[in-house]
Amino acid sequence: MKFSKLTLAIATTLGASVSFSAFAMELYVDTKTKQIYAEPGRGRELMGSFQKVDDAPVKTAPAAQAAELTAIKQDLELKTNEIKALSEHAAEATKPDAVTVKLDDGIHFATRDGNFTAGINGRLQVDSQSNVNQQLPVGYLNTAPAGSPPNQLGVPAELDNGATLRRARLGIEGTFFKATDYKFEYDFTRGNGLNAGGITDAYIRYNFSKPFSIKAGAFKEPFSMEEATSNRYLTFIERNMVVNTLVDNLNTYKVGIGANYSADRWLIASSLQTEGIGGYNSAYGSNGLGTSTGSSLNNNGGVNRSGGGGDTSWEFNTRIAGTPWMASKTKFLHVGTSGSYISINNNYLGNGNYSNGGVIFANGVGANVDRTAILNTGNLTSGNDSTGKQANTLTRFGAESALIYGPFSAQGEYIQTDVSGRGYDNASMNGFYGYTTYFLTGESRNYKSKTASWDRIKPTRNFDLKGGWGAWEVAGGYDYMNLNGGGINGGRASTLKAGLNWYPNSHVRVMANYLHALDISTANVANTTSKAFNKADLDMVETRIQLDW
Repeated sequence: MKFSKLTLAIATTLGASVSFSAFAMELYVDTKTKQIYAEPGRGRELMGSFQKVDDAPVKTAPAAQAAELTAIKQDLELKTNEIKALSEHAAEATKPDAVTVKLDDGIHFATRDGNFTAGINGRLQVDSQSNVNQQLPVGYLNTAPAGSPPNQLGVPAELDNGATLRRARLGIEGTFFKATDYKFEYDFTRGNGLNAGGITDAYIRYNFSKPFSIKAGAFKEPFSMEEATSNRYLTFIERNMVVNTLVDNLNTYKVGIGANYSADRWLIASSLQTEGIGGYNSAYGSNGLGTSTGSSLNNNGGVNRSGGGGDTSWEFNTRIAGTPWMASKTKFLHVGTSGSYISINNNYLGNGNYSNGGVIFANGVGANVDRTAILNTGNLTSGNDSTGKQANTLTRFGAESALIYGPFSAQGEYIQTDVSGRGYDNASMNGFYGYTTYFLTGESRNYKSKTASWDRIKPTRNFDLKGGWGAWEVAGGYDYMNLNGGGINGGRASTLKAGLNWYPNSHVRVMANYLHALDISTANVANTTSKAFNKADLDMVETRIQLDW
């Protein structure tokens, strides 16, 4: 009988072989009974020739077999070491303190298990404004002081030329244990450095599922598409007047809780928020421009709540938006609506006279450096607590729409704010805007469905010295704001604007806007600065150089 190679290998691995002496014997098997016989017979088949093996002393395996065994042992040792190394690497990679750094679209840190992440974000916007035409019919801020010579009639009411840091923000955002995320951001151009006025976003959010989340802290009100869009991705340098006046300049970053449900093509977002206390608050009553309009303003240009009795103001907001038609990511229709109910707190002194609180609506006409409040309602609460004007609640409504068709886009919004309280009968302020854009280099605006707003533009080819032009966009629009009605005299204005935007790459933007005031009507505004701009003829050239990550 012959031995197989496997049998030989096993015998060799055991380090032994056998020597044997035997005699040959032929064996037969009965095909029916399966019995074995030593002699042939009817119905028997030869099985083969077999040898008897005697016990014998162990002998050393042949040299060739020993060499083969040594090679097998060495190979097994190498495989064992490789498996051990892979196990160590796997254990190292799953340690929570093992961190990776990613420099793609910003600076990001993450543990290898994905439980903890952090990213540094920031933006820098350097703006300039040149008033190429200013024809002011009144031309003076104040009447002549008592006893002054007739030729000294006060300070000219003109917009200044110049440059400024419009925004300079630095923040951090990330996740921990995957389902919870956070964001903290500070703007060094906001506030007076002595309080929390520079804080924009500061919240923590838990994501119950991919579409549904709840957050708490300071964050933007869910109201208006243009407000939901980061100022990094706006088409024009400044937001349109109605958004700036009725939403943004009330300090859209308020403290509270918010819920968001965002599917692939629609979202609903709600929040219950309140203003801050004291110096932090520029929430209700800010002219948004750092221009004081009365003793009720703090250093940030906002209503100062410090020292007054009662609760702070609060509000409830809801925004619903989606894309009812979506052929592709570059061909779709966006529609949305927003609503707010805002309760205003008014504080009075012990003698019943107005102390602080209330609400102010004020804004310029699109200027980005000298942001003088040309439109200005003044504080809507004044006088005595029993006879004076008192704004108690605000009700806001907004409608929005946008169309994207390849490199072309169009967008428009209407916002209305109704005021209820003593002295206000059907008091309503409203405004709207509309504009179109076109990418000369073929790109399309980038839509972010999670927030139903615009996102970062990524040029088809970045600017370089080898023929790359970056992305080029042209835009034109109309902007209207009316702060008159039902006992409110804040003025009315409309403008035409044109813009040219260049994106050398996805993180750098160069912008240029031309703005022409069609109509400024401020004859009935109490504020003397606003009066000076009644029927003014204004033309401005504005620029911005922006870096963000």
